[in-house]
Amino acid sequence: QVQLVESGGGLVQAGGSLRLTCTASTPTFSTYDMVWFRQGPGNERNLVAAISWSGNSTVYADSVKGRFTISRDNSKNTMYLQMNNLKLEDTAAYYCNARRGRNDFGFWGQGTQVTVSS
Repeated sequence: QVQLVESGGGLVQAGGSLRLTCTASTPTFSTYDMVWFRQGPGNERNLVAAISWSGNSTVYADSVKGRFTISRDNSKNTMYLQMNNLKLEDTAAYYCNARRGRNDFGFWGQGTQVTVSS
């Protein structure tokens, strides 16, 4: 069973930055595509950013393009989400997901809360 643990969330003022980390407990981390999802109050879980197993391909939600950067370090079984110029709308629980392709439900972390204040 792949276990994923998110960290790095917290309270930040609008315009500030945070870096989220997702650490995986598997030696096969490099074989998974990795995704960050988020779920705000009263909303469904939506894709924020994704990165291919090799790290050579990334996808971002329109709402975070130019502000967020997804990356991974396969040698450390770790994925990151650098979040800059945070907005109030970014307030959500952020979840790490490991999957093999778009149609794979994969494995999920417990989430880390990001709260952006004015």
